[in-house]
Amino acid sequence: MSLIFTIFALVLFAELVSWIGHSVLLDLAWGVCCRILYSALITRQRELKTELLTTKKELLQTSAQDQFAKWAKLRRSVDKRLAELEKLNGELASQKTAFSVKFNSLVWILTTGLQFVIGWWYRRSAVFYLPPGWFGPLTWWLALPFAPKGSVSVGVWQLACRRVIKVGERTVKAFMMDPGVTEEKGGSDGTSTSDPGKTS
Repeated sequence: MSLIFTIFALVLFAELVSWIGHSVLLDLAWGVCCRILYSALITRQRELKTELLTTKKELLQTSAQDQFAKWAKLRRSVDKRLAELEKLNGELASQKTAFSVKFNSLVWILTTGLQFVIGWWYRRSAVFYLPPGWFGPLTWWLALPFAPKGSVSVGVWQLACRRVIKVGERTVKAFMMDPGVTEEKGGSDGTSTSDPGKTS
């Protein structure tokens, strides 16, 4: 029975990743990683952005002709901070790229990879046996490719789990996106919605 629930849990996890969206999960994981490993860089990035905004505002308010020395000093300060910010952004971008490769590999292992390994390792095992005569001559198909006759193979059980989960997903989405279907049906079944006190 543990094989039944293990396969179902793996398929459910893979579908959850698909529902939520790979890019959403990557952004969430990267945000957590930044808070833990790169908090100093993120803090410095925010400080640089704030300083740049302040310095640029002051630069715009300074006349290049009347206050050239001050204007030149502010201009150098802006250029210096811009260069530092670009370097910092490049460092964070390279870190995110490396993190993305590792994250994608981990997600693949936990979804597709594990399902493939379990499917191969238990390719000759029966997930469970069917009562004799339930599906007649079609029983052999449920044992493909190498499971014992009269049983359900790992591959077929994975397909069945995925199909059931997808049907459940569509049902939940339809219910959440259009909750007023029931009320509309109730109003279109021939029942009058006009005021009972009005007569023609």
